[in-house]
Amino acid sequence: MTTVDSASDTLRAATLTASYFDGQSAKAHTAQLQFSGDQLHIVGENIARNVKIRDVQWPERTRHGRRIAHLPGGGLVQTDDWAAWDAWQAAHGRHDSLVVKMQQSWRAVLASILLLVALLGAVYGWGLPILADVAVAATPQAIDVSLGESTLAAIDDSLMLPSQLSATEQRRIESAWQQAVDALAPAKTPRWTLVFRKSRIGPNAFALPGGTIVMTDELVKLVDGDTQVLTAVLAHELGHLEHRDGIRMLVQVAVLGSISSMLLGDFSTVLAAAPALLGQAQYSRAAEHQADVYSLRVLKAAHIAPSSMVKLFDKLAEQRSQGKPKAIEKPEDTLLGIAFASHPTDADRIAFFKQAQP
Repeated sequence: MTTVDSASDTLRAATLTASYFDGQSAKAHTAQLQFSGDQLHIVGENIARNVKIRDVQWPERTRHGRRIAHLPGGGLVQTDDWAAWDAWQAAHGRHDSLVVKMQQSWRAVLASILLLVALLGAVYGWGLPILADVAVAATPQAIDVSLGESTLAAIDDSLMLPSQLSATEQRRIESAWQQAVDALAPAKTPRWTLVFRKSRIGPNAFALPGGTIVMTDELVKLVDGDTQVLTAVLAHELGHLEHRDGIRMLVQVAVLGSISSMLLGDFSTVLAAAPALLGQAQYSRAAEHQADVYSLRVLKAAHIAPSSMVKLFDKLAEQRSQGKPKAIEKPEDTLLGIAFASHPTDADRIAFFKQAQP
């Protein structure tokens, strides 16, 4: 490029032809725009206006398309020649911010998305459990009790019927369970209350915040009332109470819900659904393993073979193979995704209890 060409380009970049709207009418006026010191000069036929640059609003530009600047008092200047506008801005040292530059680059946008996904994954995988630990430690036990009562009332209305087990059978199971808990040192065990229900969800047992453990008639019948198997099941649920997994899960859901509400709005639905969320208690694999470890402690203290838990899985597998309803095979098969078949894979849990055999 010659010196003359370079000077010509600089001159063209120093002045820009654009459409000027005075803010009083919809008529566009052709005007020349030029920077001078801290002023923007707008000159045209019957137009001579000076505006301080700091009073001009410069909307973030798109990659292509019309360029606009808003003037004080409602006027504006604009042009469809985005290349000339950008060159004019650059000639006067006006450059896009880093954010705008990144918005114009698909590589930067893609990198930002990947970084955001990684950050959210880290928050979900590490930050959320830590936050839940802190929140659970600060939550009074009275909250657990209140939530447990409301959850039990909710599921009794929709999924449960009064137990058809005889009072003698219920006492026999509870007595065997009490003996196992006593062997573990009852003063150090969580508060618990065992209740029986006939259910519409098949063989199941689950612990609610506050200490209520629900066992279904169908589970008792599935294992032929074997108190050692039932004790293993109850010990697992006591492990969830020990670690307050129900309230912990609710805290995590609430945190995720609050984040979603900031993005999508309507956090009230999360609070309104609290009883249902507790009923659906899809505990993490780590929480389930901790509960199994606790169950093993109870079984060993009570001198009950860890293989007792394996018998439960054998019964569930047998029932599934015979096509009998309702041994829950998937969490979505029921509103209460707490059936043992919806916990970590049966194979993993069976291996854990088999390895614990003396």
